[in-house]
Amino acid sequence: MAREKPEAAAEAEAAPELSYREQIEFLNPIAQPLASRKLTRKLLKCIRKATKHKQIRRGVKEVQKFINKGEKGITVLAGDTLPVEVYCHLPILCEERSLPYAYVPSKTGLQLCPREGTRPPMAPSAPQDLGMAAGSKRPACVIMIKPHEEYQEAYDECLEEVSALPLPL
Repeated sequence: MAREKPEAAAEAEAAPELSYREQIEFLNPIAQPLASRKLTRKLLKCIRKATKHKQIRRGVKEVQKFINKGEKGITVLAGDTLPVEVYCHLPILCEERSLPYAYVPSKTGLQLCPREGTRPPMAPSAPQDLGMAAGSKRPACVIMIKPHEEYQEAYDECLEEVSALPLPL
């Protein structure tokens, strides 16, 4: 089993988190519609609640499979995923099936920055990370939140705001 080096852990804890504006610098060209800072927080909070009840689909392959099967939910995509060919077909699938989707700025704080090839100065427990919100130590570039009665109010609020976002042309 691989163990994390103590220097790397100390460096990650001491590193400041990237702000929402700093994360936007690393977005890929197709990241539209982008969730606002406030909506990003709501979506990640809803993802954390859905994870507790095992009501999420995580990863491109799993999300695509359940979209094709007709499952309903909110699709949340990470805006800093490169290459975009990995998941560029998912927004089209969502639009064809009238599913709401939105991009959030970051999938994880431990990935390489797409432009500089260096690690961003972000703590691994940053609350604005898509993978961390899903209770995973691994990055997640797409997550589908399924509705559930335990967090229906938060889900409906997110659904309303994501549906109101303008679709890209």
